[in-house]
Amino acid sequence: MLNRKIFPLLASRLQQQPAVAILGPRQVGKTTLAREIAASSPNAIFLDLEREADRSQMARADLFLPRHRDQLVVLDEVQTLPDLFAKLRPEIDADRRAGRFLLLGSASGSLLRQSAESLAGRIAYLELTPFLLEELVSSIEANSTAQATSLWLRGGFPRSFLACNDAESLSWRTDFIETFLARDLPQLGITIPAETLRRFWRMCAHLHGQLFNASQLGAALGGVAHTTVGRYLDLLVDALMLRRLPPYLANVGKRLVKSPKVYIRDSGILHALLGIHTLDDLNGHPVAGMSWEGFIIEQILATLPPLTTAGFYRTSAGAELDLVVEQAGKRIGFEIKLSTAPTVSRGFWNACEDLGVAQAYVLAPVLEPYPLAENVEVISPLMLGLANLR
Repeated sequence: MLNRKIFPLLASRLQQQPAVAILGPRQVGKTTLAREIAASSPNAIFLDLEREADRSQMARADLFLPRHRDQLVVLDEVQTLPDLFAKLRPEIDADRRAGRFLLLGSASGSLLRQSAESLAGRIAYLELTPFLLEELVSSIEANSTAQATSLWLRGGFPRSFLACNDAESLSWRTDFIETFLARDLPQLGITIPAETLRRFWRMCAHLHGQLFNASQLGAALGGVAHTTVGRYLDLLVDALMLRRLPPYLANVGKRLVKSPKVYIRDSGILHALLGIHTLDDLNGHPVAGMSWEGFIIEQILATLPPLTTAGFYRTSAGAELDLVVEQAGKRIGFEIKLSTAPTVSRGFWNACEDLGVAQAYVLAPVLEPYPLAENVEVISPLMLGLANLR
């Protein structure tokens, strides 16, 4: 199995905070990771809150939890018990020992159905993403770029990426989409018809990486109000299925594009929504370039340290960078190209000049890195872990 990048960070947070929450979509590997942590903790308790027998043990949390203060308690699918955080707060305050609770949730934001404020200062949040390129590179299973290409096509959900063949992988993703719409979202309290959200999700797939226009999508959905479309977007963002990438609004005295871009977060799910079966299908599809862009953006964002600002930059005059990252006043620019001989436009150079970036990278499927200019380098996505992003 791949070594998950989050593992050492999770172990560290468990030594610092009474509670740690791992957020991520279903089937991304949260339970596997939690069981690995629990196996190293003597007498750890694992409760799946979707099981009635386990939920019943939490009915009198004021009696159950004090009995296990010397054990790690793992609570899976916390979004199914909306008052859980209120139950945990007095118990944590009674014993602030680090590493008491490991919570697993299949959503973020309001869909977690918990009051984040109730555990402020008592909990750390981490997100477990699908498999990453960095995890492939660090794994003994990695072999050149073949697995990276497979990761792009199939996406990073473990059962999709590790499937025996592309057909089996696509079948799993198709089933996942149906189950997510028909079962998972209703369990999160979503009452919007599954067919409505399916149409919206598929439309977002066709507009992957483009500016989000709620009015345009509302018209395509049959006259739905732009506010309703915005609510659909919020739902799928909180469900960790869509990425809403904000514009980078620098004070540069230029007219800036202020609408966000929207991406399907997992490239394999994007390809399933668009009916793309094989790598040949993908390379011949009009979405290939934007698919690659979204795939690489997810890899970059997963690499960034906390408290990092990230967004795309575009002006009305045509200056543009696919991604701008700012940390401690330092700006790094990224341009993403699906070409073994990438070229950049005048807009790229103008954007770098506008923002005064300290370093810019052109990410492309090249075999060796090479410079384009001072502080501008072409690199392979497999080198992201070596780039100066930390």
